[in-house]
Amino acid sequence: MEIQKILVVGSGAMGSQIAMVCALAGLEVAVQDLAEASLEKAQSELRARVDRNVAKGRLSAEERDAAFARLTFDTDLAPAAEGVDFVIEAAVEKLDVKRELFAELDRLTPEHAILATNSSSFVPSRIADATGRPDRVVNMHFFNPALVMRCVEVVRGPQTSDATVDATVALTERIGKLPVVLDKEIPGFIANRLLGAVRDEAIRLLEGGYASVEAIDTAARTALGYPMGPFELMDLTGIDIGYYTKQGRFEETGDPADAPSRSVTEKVEAGELGRKTGKGWYDYTEGDH
Repeated sequence: MEIQKILVVGSGAMGSQIAMVCALAGLEVAVQDLAEASLEKAQSELRARVDRNVAKGRLSAEERDAAFARLTFDTDLAPAAEGVDFVIEAAVEKLDVKRELFAELDRLTPEHAILATNSSSFVPSRIADATGRPDRVVNMHFFNPALVMRCVEVVRGPQTSDATVDATVALTERIGKLPVVLDKEIPGFIANRLLGAVRDEAIRLLEGGYASVEAIDTAARTALGYPMGPFELMDLTGIDIGYYTKQGRFEETGDPADAPSRSVTEKVEAGELGRKTGKGWYDYTEGDH
């Protein structure tokens, strides 16, 4: 199957950048989101990001204009799903929302279409049985910022077909990314399980009173060579994303060790979600970070 048209569901930071990556690679891309304001914000932020790449000589103005011409934005799922070959879902990390969405996508998209989720929290088997095509459900997990990060984790579920995995790997390579295939599903996949172990230990050090947020991040950068510390990374990706990931895993396992930590829960309840709200582990409103 040759993939020509992509549907990206969700126009947040991840969804919008995934859409632009696909458009820059020459694919027709429909972006759907229920919120008109989110779609407008996505377009303006994409324009600013891509314009910076043009200014720096990484992209020509012609390539930019051609990519935007391949993008459409819609609040209505039905017309956006018409005639698509591949769907990438980048909606909120809540299982009931994803299952309901995939059931609707199963109804609206052509029979041949592959339904992929960008989730790192929920493996294919948690979603696939909400559809009538479990063999064509797969995880295609991008990393933030999707316009820059090369790695894409491709995760097969117990019912995911070889053809679906092969098509997802081929698409990943076509859009200039590096596919990492997991032959067996596990929540969190590879990179986020490694990152999660570092994040959890950082939070234990903080909550135990051993060191400050700044000290832990500094050690990660200067001793381990990380581009940013675990608290900086949580602020960048959104503290709520990690919270929902842990919450989902706890619901699945029942292990208290998998539950969100006290300090993360407090941040989410206070609406301090990181850069996107102006405050998280650091305060971005004062310009001190």
